Amino acid sequence: MTQSAPKGQSFEHDLEKSDKRVASFEAHSKGGLHRLQHILHGNPTLVPVIVLLVSVAVFGLIAGGKFFSAFNLTLIMQQVSIIGILAAAQSLIILTAGIDLSVAAIMVLMSVIAGNLAVYSGWPAPIALLVAFVGGTVAGLMNGLLVTKVKLPPFITTLGTWSIFYALNLWLSGAQSIRSQDIDANAPLLKFFGEALSFGGARITYGSILMIAIFGVLWYMLNHTAWGRHVYAVGDDKEAAELAGIRTDRTLLSVYMLAGFVCSIAAWASIGRVGSISPQSFYEGNLQSITAVVVGGISLFGGRGSILGALFGALIVGVFQSGLRLSNVDVLWQVFAIGWLIIIAVAIDQWIRKVSA
Repeated sequence: MTQSAPKGQSFEHDLEKSDKRVASFEAHSKGGLHRLQHILHGNPTLVPVIVLLVSVAVFGLIAGGKFFSAFNLTLIMQQVSIIGILAAAQSLIILTAGIDLSVAAIMVLMSVIAGNLAVYSGWPAPIALLVAFVGGTVAGLMNGLLVTKVKLPPFITTLGTWSIFYALNLWLSGAQSIRSQDIDANAPLLKFFGEALSFGGARITYGSILMIAIFGVLWYMLNHTAWGRHVYAVGDDKEAAELAGIRTDRTLLSVYMLAGFVCSIAAWASIGRVGSISPQSFYEGNLQSITAVVVGGISLFGGRGSILGALFGALIVGVFQSGLRLSNVDVLWQVFAIGWLIIIAVAIDQWIRKVSA
C-alpha cells in the first residue's frame, strides 16, 4: 500500500514548484528585455528610424494622399533643413556630455555679419561668407575656452554666450532686417541654398542637399577617424579618457570650434531658406535642435548615439508637424505632441541605460 506524503510537505512541494515557474518566467522576461536593450544599444539609430517609419505610415493614413505627395515630402525636407544643420552642431556637443544653448544665436549673428558686409559695405559675397565662417569658428572657440580653461559648465557657459551673441545681433543690425530685394541686388550668392531642383512635383532645395552632406561628413569623421573615437571617449568618461592618454581639453576645443563652423554654414543656408536676414529669426532654434538630437536617440549623458539619429530626429519632428497640420490639428496641440515626443525619447534612453546596468 502506497504511503502519501504528509500534508505539510505536499504544500511546500507545490509552493516550491510555483516559485520555480515564476522564477523561470521572470528570467525569460528579463532575458528578452536584455536582448532588446543590447539591440538598441548596438544600433542607436534603430529607435528613431522605427518612429519615423511608423509616423509616416500613420499620418499617411490620417491625412491621405496629401501627405504622400512629392511636394509635401520634399517640403518637410526644406522645413527641417536649417534645424537639421543646427542639430548636427548640437550633436557634436551633446556627444561630449555637454549642451550648447547658443547654436542658433551664432547662426543668426553670422548671417547678420555676412549680410552687412556684402549688402551694405560692398564686400564681395565670397569674402563676406568667409568672414562669417571664421566668426562662427571663433564663437565656438570662445565657448570651448570657457568650458575647458575656465572650467564653467557647458549649460551656464552657452546660456551666457547666447545672450552675448543675441545682443550683438541687435547691435550690428540695428534691430533691422535686410530685405530680400537688397540681397538680390547686391549679393545674390547669399541666397544660393534657397534655390531648388524641381522634378515630378518634388522641389529639393540645395539647402536640403547641404544638410544631408553635412551629416554624411560628420558621420564619417565620428566613426572612421581617431578624432571621432576621442569624442565618444570624452563623452563616455572624461577621466578615463585622460588616463588613456587622450588630450581631452584639445578634443573639446575642436568639437566646439567645429560646431561653431557648422553654425556659420547654417547661417548661409538660412538666408536662402528665409530669403532675408533678420536678427530675431530662428529664436527657438536652440530648443528645436536639442529636440531633434534627443528624439534622434543621442544620449544627453554623452558618449552614446549616432549623429545620423539627429537627422532622423529632425525629420520625425517635421513629419509630426506636417501630418498634424494636414490633419487640421491646432498649432497648440502640435506643440503638445512634440513635448510628449521629447519626454518619451528621454524615457527610452533612461530605460536602455537602466537595463544595461
